[in-house]
Amino acid sequence: MTSPYLKWAAFFFALFHIYCNVFASISELWLSAIHFGGFCVLCALMANESESIKKHSPSYWINIGLAVLAIATSTYLMLFENALYARETEYILSDYVFSLIAIGLAIEFTRRTTGWFMPVLILVSLSYILFLGRYISGVFSFPGLSLETVLYRSFFTSEGMFGLTANISSTFVFMFIIFGSFLLRSGAGDFIVKLAQCLAGRYVGGAGHVAVVGSGLMGSVSGSAVANTVSTGVITIPMMKKSGFGSRFSAGVVAAASTGGALMPPVMGAGAFVLASYTQISYLTIIAASALPAILYFLTVSYFVRIEAKRLKLDPTTAENAEKISAVLKEGWQFLIPMVVLVGFLVWGRTPTTSAAFAIISVIAASWLSTTPMKLPDIFEAMVDGVRTMVSTALLLVAVGIIINVVTTTGVGNAFSLMIVDWAQGSLFITLVLIALASLVLGMGLPVTASYIVLATLSAPLIFDLVTHSQLLAALQAGDLPSNVVATLSLFGGDPVLALQEMPLEMKQLIRAEMLEPELLTGMLLSAHLVIFWLSQDSNVTPPVCLASFAAAGIAGTRPMATGLTSWKVAKGLYLVPVLFAYSPLISGSWPERIEVFLWSCMGLYAMAGLLQWHLETRINALIAALLLFSAVLLMWTPFSFIYHLVGAAILIAIIIYQNKFTTTTPTVAVTSEESSA
Repeated sequence: MTSPYLKWAAFFFALFHIYCNVFASISELWLSAIHFGGFCVLCALMANESESIKKHSPSYWINIGLAVLAIATSTYLMLFENALYARETEYILSDYVFSLIAIGLAIEFTRRTTGWFMPVLILVSLSYILFLGRYISGVFSFPGLSLETVLYRSFFTSEGMFGLTANISSTFVFMFIIFGSFLLRSGAGDFIVKLAQCLAGRYVGGAGHVAVVGSGLMGSVSGSAVANTVSTGVITIPMMKKSGFGSRFSAGVVAAASTGGALMPPVMGAGAFVLASYTQISYLTIIAASALPAILYFLTVSYFVRIEAKRLKLDPTTAENAEKISAVLKEGWQFLIPMVVLVGFLVWGRTPTTSAAFAIISVIAASWLSTTPMKLPDIFEAMVDGVRTMVSTALLLVAVGIIINVVTTTGVGNAFSLMIVDWAQGSLFITLVLIALASLVLGMGLPVTASYIVLATLSAPLIFDLVTHSQLLAALQAGDLPSNVVATLSLFGGDPVLALQEMPLEMKQLIRAEMLEPELLTGMLLSAHLVIFWLSQDSNVTPPVCLASFAAAGIAGTRPMATGLTSWKVAKGLYLVPVLFAYSPLISGSWPERIEVFLWSCMGLYAMAGLLQWHLETRINALIAALLLFSAVLLMWTPFSFIYHLVGAAILIAIIIYQNKFTTTTPTVAVTSEESSA
C-alpha cells in the first residue's frame, strides 16, 4: 500500500470501524457489509500497485471494476434490504444479480489472498446445498434448496456472508489487530526481544529460549503466527545460528514458538473471538483458562531447545555487554501499560472492543513516556499497517460464512459427528485422533481461523458430548434423581449406561443441563472448543502448507519442507496439551486442580520431549525410552493418584541424575554442514 490516496482511504476506513465499535451507531448487518465491501476495494486497488500490473492495462481496469462492484454490492444491501422484506423476501432480478455478485467477489478475493482451496470449498458447498446433495446416499444425503433461498440466506441474513464470522471480523478482530499495529509501531517489538534476552539468555540454549520467550511475548500482542515469525525471526534465527544451533532447527523453533503466539493471552488471534461467540463464554474467561495451557506449550518448545543444546554441548553464554533486566525495564516499562489497561478493562467488565479502544489510546499516551513518542505520522502509519494486515483475514472470515451457512442448514455437522461416532465407537481418544487428522487435511488448504471454524461447526458438539459423558454417567448412577430424569431413564429400562448410549442427542442435552453444574458444563464446553482451536493451529507448522515454517525457512535460508518437518516435531505440544483438555481438569476444574495438573504436566512433557528427540541429558536407549514413556503417562494421566504422579516424577529425576553422573556422550559433529545440506 504505497499510494497516498489508498493510505488515506485505509486510514478513514479504520476510523470508521473504531467509531462504530465504540459508539455502535450502525446495525451489525450493515457494518459487516461495509466491512466486506471496503476490504474488497482495498484488496483490488492494492493489486494495482503491483509491478506486474501496468497502469491502464486490462488487469488494471478489471481491478477497478471489481472495486466498483464491491461498493455497489454493499450499497445495494443497505438501500434495498427493507424493500425485500416489504415483498416478504420474494426475490426480483436485481436481488439475484447482486447476491451472485457478492458471492463471486467473496470467491475471487479469497482466491487472491489465500489460494484456491477456499474458493473450491465454497463452490462445492453451494453445489451441495443446491443440487449435489440429492445424488449422495447415506447420512450426507440432502434434497437441495432453491437458488432464491440459498442466495437470500447467504447475502441478506445474519446466517451467511454477513453473519457471525463477519461480525467478529469487523469488531473484535479488527480492533485487536489495530491495537497490535500500534504496539509494534510504538517500539514494543524491540522491547519484547530485549526483555526475552534478559529473561532467557543465560540458560543452556539461551538463544533458543530467547526465541521462545520473544515469540510468546510478541504473540500476546499480535496473535498471528506468520507476523510473529517475521518480526522476531529476523533477530532470533541469526542469534540461534550464531550460538551454535543448526539453521533448520533454529527456523523450526521460531516457527513453532510463533505458532504458540496465537495460544497466548490476551489476544490469541481471530479464532479466540470466534470461539467466544460460538460458545457464548466471556472472552475474559477464555483468556484466563488459556494461560496455563499456553505456558505448557512454550515450555514444551523450550524443552526441545534445551535438549538440542545438550546434544550439541552448547554452554550457557552471557555476553559481557548484555543489558540487565532492570535497565531494559527502566527503558521500556511504559510498553507494559497498554497490556495492563487492556486486561484491566476486561476485568472491569467492558467489552473486548471497548477495551481494545482504550488500550490503543494508552499505547499513544505511553509512547510519550519513551524516547520515541508516537506523533501524528506514526499514528497514521499504525492505522494503515493495521488495515493492510487485516485484508486477508477480513475477506476470509466473510467468505467462510457461506460455508457455515451450508453446514448448519443441511445438517452436515450432525452427519459428520455421526460418522466419527461410528468410526470411534464411543472412544474419546480415537475421536481426538480422527479430528486431528481432519484438522491436518483442512490445514493443507485453509488458514488457521477458517480451519477452526469448520472443525468447530462439525465436531465441537461431539467432543463436548464425549467429554461430559463420564461426569453425566456418574451423576446418574449416584441416585436421588429428579422425577423427570427418572421417567426418561425408564424409557431405556432404567439403565443409565444403556440410556446414554441410545437416547437422542437432544434428550441427552436436557438431562445434562439438569444433572451437571453450569460452571462444570461451561468448563467442559470450553475444553471441547480449545481442543479444536489448538489442533487447528498445526496448519502453521505442518507440511505441505505451513506458512510460519516457510517464513522462517526464508529467513534461515533452509529448505521449506525440511524446515516444516522440524517445526512440526518441535510443536508437538499442539497435540499433547489438548489431550489434557479432554482428560483432565486443566480447563474445567477449580484453580487448585488446574495448577496441580499443570505442575505434573510440566515434568511429563519434558519426558515426552526427551523421548521424541531420543536424547535427554545424553542420548537415550530403548530401556530409558520406555521408562520416559512410562514416567510421562504416570505424570500426565489425571485419573492416577498423587502416589503415581510421584513415582513418575521419581523415574524422570532418576534418569536425569543417572545420565548426568554415569554416562558420557561422544563429541558431536558440527551441525552447520548438515543443516546447510538440508
